[in-house]
Amino acid sequence: MEHLNPLIDDVEALAPEFTALSDAIWDEPELRWEEHTAVTRQVAVAKKYGFSITRDVAGIPTAFFAEKGSTGPVIAFLGEYDALAELSQDSGNPERCPDPDNHSGNGQGCGHHLLGAGSLLAAVATARYLEKNGLPGRVRYYGCPAEEAAAGKSFMVKGGAFTGVDTAITWHPFASTLWKQNLMLAYTQVYFHYKGVAAHAGASPHMGRSALDAVELLNVGTNFLREHMPDTARIHYAITDAGGLSPNVVQPQASVYYIIRATDGQQMRALYDRVLKVAQGAALMTETELTVEFDGACSEILPNDALEKVLYQNAKELGGVPFDTADQTTAARFAAGLDRREVRTAKTAIGWSANEEKALHDHIPEPDSLPRVQLTGSSDVGDVSWSVPTVQIMAASFALGTPFHTWQVVAQGKLPAAHKGMIYAAKAMASTALSLFTDPVLMAQAKSEFDAVTAETPYICPIPDDVLAPPIRRAKADEIQTELEMQSV
Repeated sequence: MEHLNPLIDDVEALAPEFTALSDAIWDEPELRWEEHTAVTRQVAVAKKYGFSITRDVAGIPTAFFAEKGSTGPVIAFLGEYDALAELSQDSGNPERCPDPDNHSGNGQGCGHHLLGAGSLLAAVATARYLEKNGLPGRVRYYGCPAEEAAAGKSFMVKGGAFTGVDTAITWHPFASTLWKQNLMLAYTQVYFHYKGVAAHAGASPHMGRSALDAVELLNVGTNFLREHMPDTARIHYAITDAGGLSPNVVQPQASVYYIIRATDGQQMRALYDRVLKVAQGAALMTETELTVEFDGACSEILPNDALEKVLYQNAKELGGVPFDTADQTTAARFAAGLDRREVRTAKTAIGWSANEEKALHDHIPEPDSLPRVQLTGSSDVGDVSWSVPTVQIMAASFALGTPFHTWQVVAQGKLPAAHKGMIYAAKAMASTALSLFTDPVLMAQAKSEFDAVTAETPYICPIPDDVLAPPIRRAKADEIQTELEMQSV
């Protein structure tokens, strides 16, 4: 790894600017599809380092890519920046306390401020190394919106955003450092809208057709379906429109939002078809009209063993994230407020004793000790991984046992430990990219493995052809509404 020392040194030299970028995005958390300030900040930094910018990728206003280099293979670093609602939290505070300076109420509950800044740091450092040493290679950084239950990358893949990319590299802040990709679930998200007939619930209930009854029957039917689902499948729902506030009215409209997950696209589509039949049955039972609004979907992640071997060698040379005593002490304060069983489970999962005093993971697991685990969450990295060979590292950035999508993640997102996890990930990703750029055999092995899998199981985009990304959908709806209003004048 001696030849990589200048690259690693450059990541360290650039790090303060990119930790500041991460913190700035943490300070202004924006929800899916609305990440305009984050995009502006990242684009400005990429331009500063000589990257050309392509905006509105796949027609999405908050999707972009930055590119540097004119010849050679294309390696893409994937970044994110969207936050979550109602997770505002005072930085560094292990007790629940919303940030008094945060007026949106949002919070970076999945660490995407770190993810985007870290990937951009890796891209900049890699491009600088290639340029200084006269090496061929095109480096891209993809700013990807709306990962949180919105499938931003899936819509980007559908729009051809990754055409011409040879390899994709990304990371995610985590409570432990893992170089082997865990398996994740494919998912579909869909609205079921019911339209009924209003009536006085006391005087003439027989005249009404309750849309709310249809929603409730759909939910009840789905809950009975759970017994007949695969063990790893998941179904979640939220009633987004209960009709109205008056119980003495038969509700004429109601809507419910569903997320349906399964181990792969085929199983997910089969489960979705069963839920759809339940939804249609609910409409039949209540004599209401059903409209299905498909919102988005993503595929399961396709691991690439060849790329993981390259990533592992580079991560092993780096060692673990270099946490110090102060980092461990601060993390222990957060761990003290977490569920003890979850903390113990997190420690044993990485091969530590359940009673290990350290609260932060500072090691690299050996290959034999790191099985590929089936998780029950999802990531839109999945669709990228079915489009180009992809590798992802998880870098320890939070106390072991910290649950995602919580204020505890938000609280730890600007701590030195989080910054160290981000910088470590940037080094691992940049080193892996350079290994691939300088050894065509490694990239060919990854491509050969990818081609073999996709030849047997071709990629099927989980999003129907006629479904547009939500911001494009809304813009078109607004155009139609404006035209109708002008015609009525």
